[in-house]
Amino acid sequence: MSTNGFNLESNGGQVLGSVIPTVRSRIKTCFLVPAFSLLVITMIAVDASGQTAFSILQATGGISFTKVGSAYETTFGDMNALGIGTPQSGLTVAPLSNGALYFSEYQVQFTGLGLGNAELTAYVSTNFAHPAAQIIENCPSTSACTSSAGYSAMSTASGAPSTVIASMGVSTATVGIGIFLPDNDGASAFTGTDNSAVVTFTMTNVTFGITLATATMTFTLSPANTVQDAVSLALATAPSGLTVTGTSPYTMAFGNVNGLGVGATVPTVAAAGGIVYTTPYYLEPAFSDFTSTTAELEVYVSTNFAHPTLLQADDSAAAGGPYNAISTTVGSQTVITTTAADRSTITRYLGLFVSLNNTGTPFLGSDSATLTYTITVP
Repeated sequence: MSTNGFNLESNGGQVLGSVIPTVRSRIKTCFLVPAFSLLVITMIAVDASGQTAFSILQATGGISFTKVGSAYETTFGDMNALGIGTPQSGLTVAPLSNGALYFSEYQVQFTGLGLGNAELTAYVSTNFAHPAAQIIENCPSTSACTSSAGYSAMSTASGAPSTVIASMGVSTATVGIGIFLPDNDGASAFTGTDNSAVVTFTMTNVTFGITLATATMTFTLSPANTVQDAVSLALATAPSGLTVTGTSPYTMAFGNVNGLGVGATVPTVAAAGGIVYTTPYYLEPAFSDFTSTTAELEVYVSTNFAHPTLLQADDSAAAGGPYNAISTTVGSQTVITTTAADRSTITRYLGLFVSLNNTGTPFLGSDSATLTYTITVP
């Protein structure tokens, strides 16, 4: 063989030694090319982020929005912490045990999806001037936003925003926005217009930590966000008491009665010239956004019995009495309490005095009277 040939006996190690480095060099080049391509793809994602956006839309039956650029405006109108009255169009009001929640569903529509795992968050970037009177609440896409149970206070921290949509797997998602009005009396009470709050929404590519789009929502449309004071008084059935039915007017029936208390189905208390049939019942005052923390409760007989000498409405603070005739004059009503607390339950005893009527004209039959209760908050 010639000395230039591939003689494996004499030159094999040299030939193989010269070939192996060449192969390894090519293998390294093959790995470097895909690594460079990955960097290029990442740069494309950043560049394309400007094409990604989201829009806030009115949901069926929900509140409406106006849009100027990336700023959305809406309004919740007149509200109160007892949830009394008709809310602004598109809103639902849920009276709660400590206030009222006004809320609405809305929709978020996305464009430019497919650039990675994206989420939508929100936080209150500018709070109301009276944050104790109005608290913005959020309902994420994972909750039922047609119920107050799906809502919770929205974050006020930009570094820890509330999740609106955790993963945008669909082009349109339904979420909810709400304002909670807690009971506020005394120093924290507020009534009036306050529409200064701003909610900032951020769409983020969580895979690369890139902000894709932002938008704001304010409450500046007409009619303006307005907090109103409110007051209510309810009657309810107390344990072992006669049933209170209806809602203003309420009704209560003592059934068959007589001047001796014979066959009575409710407790009785002896009284001069007759007997008092008694029953406990509840008074439930509620009020919000008053500077006073207590209320006064009064009652009077606005329509008396047709036989007032035989039947009389009485009031007492205790089951055993004493029972006193309820006033029949609107200008000087019977005072029940002057220190009723908001959302308290006051047990009172209503008495029906039945005369023996041994000297008067006999009366057998049905009769009724109407009591009117008044709550006054200073």
